[in-house]
Amino acid sequence: MTLIEELTEKAKQSPKRVALPECEAEKTLLAAREVLEKGIGTPVLVNDPAVIEETAKKAGVSLEGMEIVDITDEAKKQEVIQKYLEEPRMLSEKACNRRMKKPIYYAMILEAAGYVDCTFCGHTNTTGDVLMCAMDCIGMQEGVDVPSILAIVETPGFEGPEGNRIVFADCGLNPEPGAEELASIAIASADNTKALMGWEPRTAFLSFSTCGSGTAGSVDKILEALKIAKERRPDLKIDGEFQLDTAIDPEVAAKKLDRPSDVAGKANVLIFPELNAANIAVKLVQRFAHGSAYGHTLSGFAKPVADSSRGATVEEIVGDIAMLVLAAGN
Repeated sequence: MTLIEELTEKAKQSPKRVALPECEAEKTLLAAREVLEKGIGTPVLVNDPAVIEETAKKAGVSLEGMEIVDITDEAKKQEVIQKYLEEPRMLSEKACNRRMKKPIYYAMILEAAGYVDCTFCGHTNTTGDVLMCAMDCIGMQEGVDVPSILAIVETPGFEGPEGNRIVFADCGLNPEPGAEELASIAIASADNTKALMGWEPRTAFLSFSTCGSGTAGSVDKILEALKIAKERRPDLKIDGEFQLDTAIDPEVAAKKLDRPSDVAGKANVLIFPELNAANIAVKLVQRFAHGSAYGHTLSGFAKPVADSSRGATVEEIVGDIAMLVLAAGN
């Protein structure tokens, strides 16, 4: 069974209500049909019903069993806005009325207000659109300053604490994170890894240096990030700075560390110092080790949001939605 098949089976055990605003795309409705039939979740289509029906007709998809939220229904919109504004928000009532003309904003306000459990988008909207909307409507989880993206990496022949799987972050959003941003990435990635994989996260800040073996501004930044992360989330197992082998190999960790660590030699979440390193690492695994990397669920928001690739297949979208359902928790 592949990783996505495993995650899909896990998602079926606790299906969620998934907002899908990009109903002008046939792939969105094809994926929604499969999500419903597989029992992964209940698709909540957020758009103009005329758009939904036209797309369904083109795609040859039955809408039976799916929910439709009509964004042109003024009374429903006002009900949602009032529910949304029961808690302090970044958006005012006037701003909600203006922005909810866009399905993506309507969907995320629905999520923030508790009508749905998660939102899947990014198939037609850009990453910038998705991030801006999520920041405005949902906001960040406590102790986290920036969103990030993790990759669940499968590498043939690798034998780590979770078999041939391990998590890399941040793999897509923050080119040169500062100390507070690195701390945020570590915290959010640990929480998201636990939700997605069910692991106890052991999170390592990676570097060319292990515990002071090298000196550089990047090392100082990591040490500051470690301090911030531990202050914000003392419940998490986070350590560093570690070279890669120290983070994942118990024998190397035993040689290089002269102190106890809950993470060294058994890390299952790897935090890269910046995006160059993370992107190169993922592609090295894919090209040289014939590994795979999965994940479009954004880490760090107060509620789950997925930013899909605009070139994703229906199968990939369904897998991403399964991961999103898992991120929504029990």
